[in-house]
Amino acid sequence: MLGPPGAGKGTYAEILSDKYNVPRIPVGDLFRQAIKDETKLGKKIKKYVSHGDLVPDEMAIDLVKERLQEDDCQNGFFLDGFPRTIIQAEAMEKFKKIDKALNFVASDRVLMSRLSGRRTCRECGAIYHVENIPPKVEGICDRCGGRLYKRSDEKPQAIKNRLRVYREKTKPVIDYFRKKGLLADIDANYRIEEVDKVISQCEKHLQNLS
Repeated sequence: MLGPPGAGKGTYAEILSDKYNVPRIPVGDLFRQAIKDETKLGKKIKKYVSHGDLVPDEMAIDLVKERLQEDDCQNGFFLDGFPRTIIQAEAMEKFKKIDKALNFVASDRVLMSRLSGRRTCRECGAIYHVENIPPKVEGICDRCGGRLYKRSDEKPQAIKNRLRVYREKTKPVIDYFRKKGLLADIDANYRIEEVDKVISQCEKHLQNLS
């Protein structure tokens, strides 16, 4: 699952994961869990994530490789947020086969609106939006009752930096998969109530995969 921050990769990956009965691997969550657990690697990752910078390739590769070796990934998976650089893409080819790269495309205006209004549960990681997906009780997660917060990388300056970093570092990955004939562009400018229009595009490109 490729695309800039706020394109909806996580939302669509979760829906597709349920539909195809294979795990969604949100790499950002792997990073945040390592930070929460205060592991040695997590402490190193924290300084990059808090500023909206990309986590160094070797750290990201190690985390993803370890996760994809688990039993639930053996029949397929949706990888959300990796690879983000050519180095990561080339490294992954050595330990896992990619069948299709779904590239979610949205305008900067849409991305800024989505990210600036996003709120995340501190306990279970559920994602809300102050306008598009508000919780039933302001500041409280519908699922577990945890407190919602605005992540440090979703403040205006960090968002701008994330989009800049994406264009500089991640966009070449799109060209990489396009040249391999694996890329499918997905129009992700639709409103949240039109999610089916996005999912139908994804299914069109996934239906012939084994």
